[in-house]
Amino acid sequence: MKDSLRIELNLLLLAVQFLTRLPVPRDLPFSDDLLIRATKYYPLVGCLIGAIGGAVLWLAALWLPATAAVLLSLAATLLATGAFHEDGLADAADGLGGGLTAERAMEIMRDSRIGTYGAVALGTALALKVALLSTLPPGTAAALLVAGHGLGRMASVHVIATTGYARDKGAKFVAPTVTADGYRVALGTSLAILLAMMLGFGIGAAFFAILVSIAIAQVFRALILRKLGGYTGDCLGATMILGELGVYLGAVAWL
Repeated sequence: MKDSLRIELNLLLLAVQFLTRLPVPRDLPFSDDLLIRATKYYPLVGCLIGAIGGAVLWLAALWLPATAAVLLSLAATLLATGAFHEDGLADAADGLGGGLTAERAMEIMRDSRIGTYGAVALGTALALKVALLSTLPPGTAAALLVAGHGLGRMASVHVIATTGYARDKGAKFVAPTVTADGYRVALGTSLAILLAMMLGFGIGAAFFAILVSIAIAQVFRALILRKLGGYTGDCLGATMILGELGVYLGAVAWL
């Protein structure tokens, strides 16, 4: 039992290490197999990131206007993740917008420079997030951040589970993937988030939030399948951001 708990804790910390800049022990066991098994904890790590942003938002709102509090919470989550997913959104937008072929699109995604499509997509996503959360009471916005970040990571896990990898993997490359058991764990975490949303925001707001999130993420999945034939790491980052925004859009529209 103790060994099992230690293994699961190591997997959780490995997911934290992969998705964030938060400090973890340096001597964590690492392998491709462990990284794959850690995928199941992505939604839980998302909740952790959302909790960091939510705490900053709630505390800042005690002294500052709502918009300033939301901006500070946004800065906190960006620092916690190193803008990992936002970078993916920008790169994916540049590639999908500027590449006429799948090969050219993925070549553009490899370029570390941000282009027009990426700047517009990133700016719009961040502005929309601030605009939506600023309309809510601080406590509600803080709680919604936890749900949004958790369900956004679930959106990327779903793409990993249901979509092929678009790039040439090479002999030593292991594409991001998730086991069947891992998917069930991630889904169970997401259902727990949904239940908490139902209790906190009401059944209507919770279901509308998850429906909008799923719809947006699935439209994007269909786009990358048509354009690239599968997903890339940048597409996963974009999926997370879009899934998160869908939660906010649905919840705020209902509330």
